[in-house]
Amino acid sequence: MIHTKGQPTQPNPEHDHSSHHHGHDHAGHEHSAHGHEGHDHHHGGILHTHAPAGKMKTAFFLTLLIFAVEVAGGVVSGSLALLSDAGHVLTDIAAIGLSWYALRQATKPPTARMTFGYHRTGILAALVNAVSLIVIAIVIAAEAYRRMAHPHPVTGPAMFISAAIGLLINLYMGLGMRGSEDINVKSAVLHMLGDAAASAAVIVGGLVIWWTHWYIIDPVLSVLIAVFIAVGAWRILQQTVSVLMESTPRGIELNDVAEMIERVPGVAGVHDLHIWSLTTGRHALSCHVVLDGNPALDETQSIIHNIEEKLLNQNIGHATIQPEDLHHLHDNNLLCCDAMKPQTR
Repeated sequence: MIHTKGQPTQPNPEHDHSSHHHGHDHAGHEHSAHGHEGHDHHHGGILHTHAPAGKMKTAFFLTLLIFAVEVAGGVVSGSLALLSDAGHVLTDIAAIGLSWYALRQATKPPTARMTFGYHRTGILAALVNAVSLIVIAIVIAAEAYRRMAHPHPVTGPAMFISAAIGLLINLYMGLGMRGSEDINVKSAVLHMLGDAAASAAVIVGGLVIWWTHWYIIDPVLSVLIAVFIAVGAWRILQQTVSVLMESTPRGIELNDVAEMIERVPGVAGVHDLHIWSLTTGRHALSCHVVLDGNPALDETQSIIHNIEEKLLNQNIGHATIQPEDLHHLHDNNLLCCDAMKPQTR
């Protein structure tokens, strides 16, 4: 194993590291077991953004307050739109609590069993949040359809006041955490901003009902809220599934990375190339690199270091590179070759 600029890791007995190189650009600061908690820092220009766990805790308790206010307001006013939003807020309580837990888990250092750490707890939390939002949207739409057939009287002022309280608190929470690249935080912010949009719609509906007694606006707004929730949740769901399936990250082209590696002096070819995300913003790569001739160890390390520097420019901060000579026993296939097979030459 060739390991530069980082702390040596314990080898996995199920995986042969004897000829692998694990590339990490850790210049300028130290890590304990490759931990990243407690501070923002750069890996050769890659910003690792740490999510606001403290703000998530505050958001959890404020969301409890919103839920109580909207349930009371929905019961008093008889508004389905307000009760629908309260139902959405109930999922927010679970979702934000789950996100808060995931953020705390993600700060744990890697272990001998969880060698990549716990970063994917955030991805799992985002997946659960997205699925719950889609279910809630379907329930809201079904109840709205029933109310369109049988309009229900609604009290405008109570509907307006309860929704206004929810709007202000949700905007405070959502805008306070907006901009994070963590998909777990994004899913929680989507809950908050979705609630804010729903509350704004309920306020408009409350005013319309107050002035015109046009009660059908309540289920119509509920459908619009459901659609808004479902569209945002579907996007989060697609992103989480992409990470869990270890797809090539968006914005990175596999063939472009392969060509970039092959242009490095001393490299004859690359195969068995994989690029994936541990979580949002943390990309990893593994590949076999065929070297020209029979370079010495220091020359091989220089070539691999050159590859690492180029990968950092592609926002790939963790690279495992296996150097090979021209007589390797693998298929010369850019994508995965599952087994070593002798080749006829």
